[in-house]
Amino acid sequence: MAASSITAPANGLCSSFYGKSGTSSICGEDYSTMLAKTTPAWVRVGKPLRHGPMMGNVNAGKGLFAPAVVITRNIVGKKRFNQLRGKAIALHSQVITEFCKSIGADSKQRQGLIRVAKKNGEKLGFLA
Repeated sequence: MAASSITAPANGLCSSFYGKSGTSSICGEDYSTMLAKTTPAWVRVGKPLRHGPMMGNVNAGKGLFAPAVVITRNIVGKKRFNQLRGKAIALHSQVITEFCKSIGADSKQRQGLIRVAKKNGEKLGFLA
């Protein structure tokens, strides 16, 4: 069976049928020429680009205590405010650790309580 193709109409559309030879003309071009035009010249191979973890607060500016936190940060300055916040978070983590020791909770339960405390702090606006 020989390859046959429909000639290109006036509007530029065309189609083709493939026979035993493996090549056919598609509107005057052979298959390898058409393939070279449609495939990209290079393909990036390697690890996909990944963005680093986002450290933003979803509830930034929201919550009951957010206005007080923002005002305090503006008054004392960002650097000093972050130092105070870090001390408060460390103190709260120590309180949670002592509480877990007193009730006999293991480290996984303690970590869970600290995560809950962080989420609650975000919702209340302490991390605004």
